[in-house]
Amino acid sequence: MYEVFEHTADIGLHIRAVDLPTLFTEAGQALTSLIVADVATIRPQQPREFDIPGDQMDYLLFDWLNEILFCFESSGLVFRDFEVTMGDSGLIGSALGEKFDATRHVPSHEVKAITYHQLSVAQGPQGEWSANVIVDI
Repeated sequence: MYEVFEHTADIGLHIRAVDLPTLFTEAGQALTSLIVADVATIRPQQPREFDIPGDQMDYLLFDWLNEILFCFESSGLVFRDFEVTMGDSGLIGSALGEKFDATRHVPSHEVKAITYHQLSVAQGPQGEWSANVIVDI
């Protein structure tokens, strides 16, 4: 589950999940919801694989979201379905989506960058995970 909150000229994301793979999956969906108003309009046709090294969860989340944003900026790809596994050396993920199509995809925000400001990933006392990310729009 994720929530969007206003933050000056930025938008914040607060993500909660039962485990790390779900947290990173939800974060990908949250970022996509900032790019495309209705994520359901994205057809899961084109696969993309990600292999992101790292062991610090906050920086790994930053890199994961940055890769998703880079795919949009460089190739026009928007994603709908995400799958993430965590390993000893980092994150292995996949996403399904398609090229942005202005006739079907209504833009939500112009996402400029993922920021380090207030970036956090933490495990709660019951084993649940949460993250905060501020996105520059």
